[in-house]
Amino acid sequence: MHDKQDESLMALIEEFLTARATRKPSPHTLAAYRRDLHTVAALVAEATPLPLDALLITDLSPRVMRAAFARFAAPRAPASVHRAWSTWNSFFTFLVADGLVAGNPMPAVGRPRALLPQPKPLRGADTPEVLLASAARDDGRQRDPWPERDVAVLAVALCAGLRLSELLALRVGSLGGRPGERRVEVAGKGGRPRVVPIEADLDRVLMDYLASRARRFGSRSVRPDSPLLVDRRGEPLRRGGLQYLVESCYRRAGIGDRVPRGARLHALRHTFATRLAEDGASAAEIMRLLGHASLASSQTYIEVTAGQQRDAVRANRTNRALAGLVPTDPG
Repeated sequence: MHDKQDESLMALIEEFLTARATRKPSPHTLAAYRRDLHTVAALVAEATPLPLDALLITDLSPRVMRAAFARFAAPRAPASVHRAWSTWNSFFTFLVADGLVAGNPMPAVGRPRALLPQPKPLRGADTPEVLLASAARDDGRQRDPWPERDVAVLAVALCAGLRLSELLALRVGSLGGRPGERRVEVAGKGGRPRVVPIEADLDRVLMDYLASRARRFGSRSVRPDSPLLVDRRGEPLRRGGLQYLVESCYRRAGIGDRVPRGARLHALRHTFATRLAEDGASAAEIMRLLGHASLASSQTYIEVTAGQQRDAVRANRTNRALAGLVPTDPG
């Protein structure tokens, strides 16, 4: 066995977190790892005469871990317990690989069955259309209305199904392709890129937004390396700013009661996927367009051509709601 076997548990936890950080998880994910490891470790310490800083990895037997997880699970939801179990399982797998422990005790610790998260789309058959129409109106109550930008943000989320982080990562140059074959190149979760087809109506919405941005801030503001989404000062939209923008669009449209709790901006992505399914897209097409990491193994068996993906997006009736929001070029 490795000579670190007598090293403190907390030191090994920090070593594990450092190793995980090289995989570039989000700050929220890394914070969740740390919280789960420290919370369960503190429960182990409470059941022993040792202070937390004096715990050794050899103190964590299967019996000790079962007792700690039983106390951890009592006040928490199954999803939280499952996540903590997975974190500790990864921690012990890391220790086994480094020769710090002889085996992983976590298989001896019970865990709740992982439940698939339920989709949380906007409620109401016409809600996306109501939202887009409201955003397209020049609301006199706003200090500096910019309907072209607001519609573009909502339309990309509703008609391309992008996550919040993916929206923020978009550049002007992420939009590519010839007319009729337009697409957006997405930097997906975990660094996995994907390409989502852009239909003509969404393309017009985005070009209208970029034209309005050039009028506001000059042509240099729409260079290919510039962020696609900006605030009213021309600065890149941040996480909080994007969330506030979408919330304000909900309020102006008067649809706050149709937005599921806990899925404010993400409800737009769920609406994209739900409407694809309702309008005839296959599960394989939806999987590819959403870019779910957990579906990577399925994607190796189910190959979907670019034409099929475009047909799937074309079937999404939210695209049709964009028609008429931007005047067509008479030329």
